[in-house]
Formats: sequence, structure tokens, C-alpha cells
Amino acid sequence: MEPLTEKQIRSSFVNCTKGEAARLKLPPDFDALPWEDLDFLGWIDPGAPLRAHLVRRAADGSVTGISLRVPGANRSSALKSSVCQICLTGHAASGVSLLVAPLAGQRGREGNSVGFYVCADLACSLYLRGKRQPKLRGGRPEETLTLEQRVGRAMDNLGALTAKVTASQVPTA
Repeated sequence: MEPLTEKQIRSSFVNCTKGEAARLKLPPDFDALPWEDLDFLGWIDPGAPLRAHLVRRAADGSVTGISLRVPGANRSSALKSSVCQICLTGHAASGVSLLVAPLAGQRGREGNSVGFYVCADLACSLYLRGKRQPKLRGGRPEETLTLEQRVGRAMDNLGALTAKVTASQVPTA
């Protein structure tokens, strides 16, 4: 991923107010991020740990940011393991979180949202590259896809999730 500036990040958010985007805290290591290993920027807000943010650059160069709610620490799960909907990395149940994004525009202001399960640390890019290992009994299964194919799949999945947040109209029957 090409590096993003603070201004690009703050102006990219589609489902929060300009004031909320101005107040969010960037990752603590923002100046030292390994941009060459990232396919999108994802982080838990250090100033508001129940908020997370995802920022992606589309193939056309546009930048889209999504603000998310993180579940509280007392969340219980009957699942022993789960899979991230972006990178398809399998994790122990605590390694995947249900993050909830208010929809963009009027629908979001009316309280509508969409949820999806993603790596709890939002480090999908690092899992894809083997730079971080999931805590999963038996280790990570081997895939026959190349890194480029896995990254493409993850970006397609993130694009589909982004589309759900930014969709401006509910389909009518």
C-alpha cells in the first residue's frame, strides 16, 4: 500500500462526522508503519478502545475509511475458532471480533449498521504474509494460492464489506 497522509486518512471516512474523524487517534506507530506490508490500514483507536478504523485505497486510487465499533471485553463466544471475513485467516475465537459499522449517510444516522467478523487486531495483511501467526491449535493451514492471489481475494472481500457500508439505497422489491 502506498503511504497515506493524516489528512488523506481523516478526510476518507464515509460513516462518521468530520468532527469524529478529526478527533480519532491514529495508530501510535503511524510514522513507522510498514506500508510495504499493508494492503489496508486497520487499527483500534488508542484514545477510544471500543472504536476501530479501516482505511483502504481502491484500484482507482480513491481512499475510503470506515469507522467501526468494537465489542466490549466481556463478550462471550461459544465458538472455539472462527475465520476473518477479509483475509480468511482462521483464529481461536478470541482472535476474531464482530465489528459493527454504521452505514454511510442517512441510513447510518437512522441507526442502521452492518457487522462482520475480522481479525481482532486488524492485522490481516501481516497474517497473509506470514509476518504474524494466528493463535490456532494445529497452526495455519497451507494454501495453494500465491501471496498475490490471497491479497487480491482479501481486497475483494474488503471491497464487498466497504460496499455494504457505503451503499446509499436499500434495494426495493
